[in-house]
Amino acid sequence: MSQDELTSPGSMVPPELRQQVTLTTLDRIYNWSRRSSVWPLMSGLACCAIEMICTAASRYDFSRFGMEVMRPSPRQADLMIVSGTVTKKMIPQIVRLYNQMAEPKYVVAMGACASGGGPFKEGYSVVSGVDKFIPVDVYIPGCPPTPQALLNGLITLQKVIDREQIKQVRWYQKDAGAEVPIPVLGPDLMDPRRYAEIKAKTATSTPVASEETSDEPKVE
Repeated sequence: MSQDELTSPGSMVPPELRQQVTLTTLDRIYNWSRRSSVWPLMSGLACCAIEMICTAASRYDFSRFGMEVMRPSPRQADLMIVSGTVTKKMIPQIVRLYNQMAEPKYVVAMGACASGGGPFKEGYSVVSGVDKFIPVDVYIPGCPPTPQALLNGLITLQKVIDREQIKQVRWYQKDAGAEVPIPVLGPDLMDPRRYAEIKAKTATSTPVASEETSDEPKVE
């Protein structure tokens, strides 16, 4: 956000007072302070993590955006970069880490695998998009995306933060404390949010053996 965007809330300041008086809004100053102090979670899943590491290195240096403090603990991070293939064995841990992050928090799906399954979409062990389990704010295409693409995704995230309003953001709503249900790894991945639907479907589709089809001997 430029200086003009930050201090131009629509009210005109006389030219002779512009060096002494600055006008802005609470939303703008609040978002400006957050967009330049995003702390990503230090976590990588697959080959996209190599590109994420390159982005943090000296050649690209995303510390220019205030994001160089990559935290090893989810309780100290507010940005999750899902960098790599999301398997059914890994998604419960991703959801658990997401729940442990404090609000406000954001998620970036980095690469084709995190966004929609990528080349492994039809695989029996791969989730077809991490957005099926946690909310995603920015999608970055590519397999894997380049460091420049990740930087563009982070700039896009900053634009998302710039447009937020305190009265509408989810972490100030009444139901903001609800956690995302952690999936259960069974014969296949089960989503706890659909337990009621699964139970109802099972109850209506379970066959019941009739007297004519039963294998039990009849008692005269």
